[in-house]
Amino acid sequence: MRHLTLRFLAAFLASFFAASAASAQSTSPALKIAAAANLADVIEVLDASFVQHNPDAAVKVTTGSSGNFYAQIKNGAPFDVFISADLDFPHKLIADGNAQADSLLLYAVGRLALWSTNPAVDVSRGLLCLTQPQVHKIAIANTETAPYGRAAKATLESTNLWKPLQSELVTGENISQAAQFVQTGNADVGFVAYSTLKSPKLAGVGEFWLVPLSAHPPLEQGAVITRHGEKNPLSAKYLAFLKSSGAQAIFSQYGYSMASAIQH
Repeated sequence: MRHLTLRFLAAFLASFFAASAASAQSTSPALKIAAAANLADVIEVLDASFVQHNPDAAVKVTTGSSGNFYAQIKNGAPFDVFISADLDFPHKLIADGNAQADSLLLYAVGRLALWSTNPAVDVSRGLLCLTQPQVHKIAIANTETAPYGRAAKATLESTNLWKPLQSELVTGENISQAAQFVQTGNADVGFVAYSTLKSPKLAGVGEFWLVPLSAHPPLEQGAVITRHGEKNPLSAKYLAFLKSSGAQAIFSQYGYSMASAIQH
């Protein structure tokens, strides 16, 4: 009887400690990230690398328009880290008192590309291809909330094409949706993030032309810790990771330039 009691006690204690460990792991804070849509592909690779170096970390990412995330975080959305497609929206969060000023990080510089999956569209002609008779729909991200949309608008304005092409523009909520319009044939050509075309699923699909850096203000991309994220120790770790050589190599693989490439 004594042996049965001891075995029962041992089994109970083992079960108790296993449950306690599982409970401790489940209650450890997850890192909630709001990431710009142009990062939809690269963020998966970045997070896998981050977790590899921080095995106890749990990362939850939502991608979308930088401007929409700014509004959500300003209104209390519980994101810990905001990874924007520009520096303007992080600066606004800091000015509003909704992000840590000393955490602001310029982590990479993006590139804008003109892309088509329609063989009748010759994108090697650059912006001139937009005036071809076979081009009826041109995809662009929202110019108010998506930094890549603003860059596309600036590009068209610099060549006096913005007003003449108004009737042909189809607007996506963010740069990922603009790319979807092109990929599905709902647009003949579109302004997309170069990083999207470097992803394994789209590499080699269609033809693209890199928009010259001189055609629009630089797509300097910034990250910041939100007020909500101040309490999460993973927030600072993640921003430190974005600066690391490993993360910067991943950005380079997806067509981003390093922050040092921009001279102020």
